[in-house]
Amino acid sequence: MTGNGLRDTGDGGLQAERTALAWTRTSLAVGAGGALLAALNVADGSGAFGLATACLGLGCALLILRIANRRRRTLSLGPPTRWITPPNQVQLTGISVLTFIFVATLACLLPS
Repeated sequence: MTGNGLRDTGDGGLQAERTALAWTRTSLAVGAGGALLAALNVADGSGAFGLATACLGLGCALLILRIANRRRRTLSLGPPTRWITPPNQVQLTGISVLTFIFVATLACLLPS
């Protein structure tokens, strides 16, 4: 235990790198989904709903990447503290990913 009540992992700063990689993977996955929907929309000639869904996916990916960069900077400043995980950022990411999944499912199931 450290002086602030948290466990010392002794990983030499790798926590920030692991966190950044996890957030980057999440943003790439959502961005790839948006890109696939955009490609499907162009090839299929679907309506504006499919294109809007693709833009939503790419926007979610950019939002997650921005949050990832902020969290990486915070973790790189020093040892973790109790306030390192702001719940609003995590909730915003979860809500945006779930919204994208729901809208993408609708875009794939609805006839054009």
